[in-house]
Amino acid sequence: MSVKPAPASPLFAGPFALATLSAPDGPQFPALVTPDAHVVDLRRALGDERLSVGRLLADWPAVLPRLRALADDGGVARRPLAEFRVHAPVEPRQVFQSGANYRQHVIDLHVAHRAPGDDRPEEERRAEAAEIMDRRATEDLPYVFIGLPSAITGPYDDVTLPAWAKKPDWELELAAVIGRPAHRVSVEEALEYVAGYTIANDLTDRATVFRRDMPQIGTDWLRSKNAPGFTPLGPWIVPSESIADTGDLRLVLKLNGETMQDESTKDMIFDVARMVSYASQSARLLPGDLVLTGSPAGNGMHWGRLLRDGDVMEGSITGLGTQRTRCVAEEAS
Repeated sequence: MSVKPAPASPLFAGPFALATLSAPDGPQFPALVTPDAHVVDLRRALGDERLSVGRLLADWPAVLPRLRALADDGGVARRPLAEFRVHAPVEPRQVFQSGANYRQHVIDLHVAHRAPGDDRPEEERRAEAAEIMDRRATEDLPYVFIGLPSAITGPYDDVTLPAWAKKPDWELELAAVIGRPAHRVSVEEALEYVAGYTIANDLTDRATVFRRDMPQIGTDWLRSKNAPGFTPLGPWIVPSESIADTGDLRLVLKLNGETMQDESTKDMIFDVARMVSYASQSARLLPGDLVLTGSPAGNGMHWGRLLRDGDVMEGSITGLGTQRTRCVAEEAS
């Protein structure tokens, strides 16, 4: 089951976006989507039946002008978006995730995630979190770790809450999509390697973030973040040229219609360029890879209300559209 998108106009910023779609009982295909909710099948338009969004991104500098021309060509065959199923817009080879990148969110998590044996008062732990963030910003040390592509699901698909996940939580995030191989790029040139942006909801089981059996090891991101479907992605990739300023985008997550997260990317400790540059110092970023940039304040741990069966999450980011996913509890075996 999936939660279908509500009508919206326009769907996103700019003249077009990239999506991965399928007709009923048909294969997935790459599509150019227009803001008025129409679709151009890029296999037909570009004459390549094997085409995918990943292959488009692998040749992004050459492909982008052709996509601009298609968006402007009123004679190209277009069909209504409503006729198709929307999938995650890209299948990345690598997912780089960022933690502790929104100031208020870090403070809230520092208080909510009390480490084993830490009995200090809340005020002291809040002050400690602020001091840590100031030091990290000065030393230019983002916190980046690796996620699994197998955790990605579509923007309107159901999300299964595993029976073992006792505290599943939401984390709406801006995701940068890489368009050129990037290794050891500077902050100043980092955005040249970003093809576009999309929406990610980086779900986390708070109960398994820390290894209680081995507190000296620290966090367990494999267990807490990488269950199948724990990263709803999309609905589309909006080219970076259509997003004027990633430093002031509004992220809003609603749970069953009630606003839980509502924050600007202004609250980021490290902006997109610094995140991409930092990740590239250790790894080689590839076309189609994702760099998730962290989540703002307002997760379930803050509200004392975590995800459960039947919940519907609606996440939107300025210029990028909206994703809607329903939570379905896995039956305990």
